[in-house]
Amino acid sequence: MVEWSDGWTIYIWLISGVGILIATVIGLTWAAKNEQFDEDIKYLVFDDKDEDKMDPEEFKKYKEVTARQEKRRDEVLKEKDKTRD
Repeated sequence: MVEWSDGWTIYIWLISGVGILIATVIGLTWAAKNEQFDEDIKYLVFDDKDEDKMDPEEFKKYKEVTARQEKRRDEVLKEKDKTRD
């Protein structure tokens, strides 16, 4: 029968730490590939009814971001349709 000495818990902590680092790298890689690091994402919570609550510059930015996101959505959907065929 093998007896563990008092220093074995450090190996569990090391394995756990390495596992967390690997999961973090995988998560960040996924986020980068799926366009999750977009600063303008905050504008997507607004709609045209919010114009009176926003500065004219912010509303203009909202319109630009929304148009760009809708265009990108159409591109992604077309890519998915091509892969299904």
